[in-house]
Amino acid sequence: MGKKGKDKKKGKGAEKTAAKTDKKQSNKLKKELQKLGEEDIETIVSQIEKEEKKRQQVSESVIGAPTRRLNFTLIPHPDKEQLILYGGEFYNGQKTFVYNDLFFYNIPNNTWTVVKAPAGPPPRCSHQMVATSANKGQLWLFGGEFVSPSQAQFYHYRDLWVYHLGAKQWEKIIAPNGPSARSGHRMVYVKKNLIVFGGFHDNLRDYKYFNDVYCFNTESYKWTKLEPGGTPPAPRSACCMVPLNDGRVLIYGGYSKEKIKKDVDKGHVFTDSFLLTPEKNDTTGTKWKWVQVKLGGSHFSPRCSMPMTSTPNNTMAYCYGGVFDVEEDDENLAGVFYNDFFSLDLEKLVWRNVTISGKNKNKESKKEEIVGDVEMEEEKTVEPTTISDDGVFKVTVGPSLVGSTDKTINSCEIMVFQPSPRLNCGLAIKHGVLFLYGGMFEDGDKQVTFSDFYSIDLKKLDEWKVLIRDDTANQEWFGSDDESNDGQEEEEESEDGEEDESDDSEMETDQ
Repeated sequence: MGKKGKDKKKGKGAEKTAAKTDKKQSNKLKKELQKLGEEDIETIVSQIEKEEKKRQQVSESVIGAPTRRLNFTLIPHPDKEQLILYGGEFYNGQKTFVYNDLFFYNIPNNTWTVVKAPAGPPPRCSHQMVATSANKGQLWLFGGEFVSPSQAQFYHYRDLWVYHLGAKQWEKIIAPNGPSARSGHRMVYVKKNLIVFGGFHDNLRDYKYFNDVYCFNTESYKWTKLEPGGTPPAPRSACCMVPLNDGRVLIYGGYSKEKIKKDVDKGHVFTDSFLLTPEKNDTTGTKWKWVQVKLGGSHFSPRCSMPMTSTPNNTMAYCYGGVFDVEEDDENLAGVFYNDFFSLDLEKLVWRNVTISGKNKNKESKKEEIVGDVEMEEEKTVEPTTISDDGVFKVTVGPSLVGSTDKTINSCEIMVFQPSPRLNCGLAIKHGVLFLYGGMFEDGDKQVTFSDFYSIDLKKLDEWKVLIRDDTANQEWFGSDDESNDGQEEEEESEDGEEDESDDSEMETDQ
């Protein structure tokens, strides 16, 4: 009994020490925020939500295009000839801007409309949104994060919202037993249920990755934590997740990091695949199991922050770009960015390297042999090309895989236009056409955030159409590229900035 009491005292002492440490860190943060002229992030988020509640009427405005951003959601309208874009973030080298804009892109008219509806959610990025035709159309939004302008504070959401497309009205859903606060998670809509998997939480002092699974029934408005049988995927964020047409859910890849020693983390990019499969004869919708699977076909280099979108019938999925951070040592990263284009046959679970034929390609060309053949031949890797190396962060255009059948293509056809390398762009498919918007690329310390917009016919695969041209040359940057290194104080500030940028780069892979 005495020993038990002694352990209990130790526990209380540890709790007091932890509380004291938290209080010390909290006071330090408050002082830093006072210098920055920034309020506590929970206060900021609360004030924004209060302001949103004051809005009484819906306003709609036709605009030229959304501003440049990444970590937003782009999805097809469930019923109309439209795409829907929500949220996202942009960093200009000094400040981070997080958005809660709701845009509708009219495909036939090639026009953008921004809609401001009453009582909407506060700004966020790295969230998830899905659409359904139920009840005159709904958009379901869960989680994400808000970053303060100085990037000194991060706030992760655990809220669930629904936007009623018919009424043009937001509704915050109050339902217990949902997932914890997180971002970088994935969410799909399966048989009137929202399935949420993974993600991470980071408060700048500590972080945690998740591999839990939650289900929200959009009719009963109830959360259920699923406990699938089998061996689950390791905790991760930023994976690819798509529903199959038989009710199963496929998960591929993702990212996580772990502490190696104080102030040193090691990232891990996953290349494994799992199927979340409903148990046979289960009428409750709560009995599932994990089954690890191997995807066949084309093999490509590991990467994360590669978005995936599927066709309406869930038979094919498409991916574009991504990044792989090579850790040269404890402090230096080399980012390899990609602009290759892949499809995944969701019935046969086979990858293909999608090749664009070009407008002037002869009708008797080898297009079907190159694009349509499910059985991929042995592939070769084109060596990556370094385009920027400042000694701290080396940026490389990643190798794209070229099948041996490409030997039949002449040099003119190889140089078909393709959107530039990037991570976390938006992908959406509507009536057989894939649309690509935005994303981000790193050039040394500079984050190049895109606002360009493209489309491609998935049946013809003849060319990428430019809907909004790349204007990144006009992007203002206030980071280290514009700073002088004269004097020791400025040099130290520059070093601090480089460390921050490296952290930002690593965090982008979480989204």
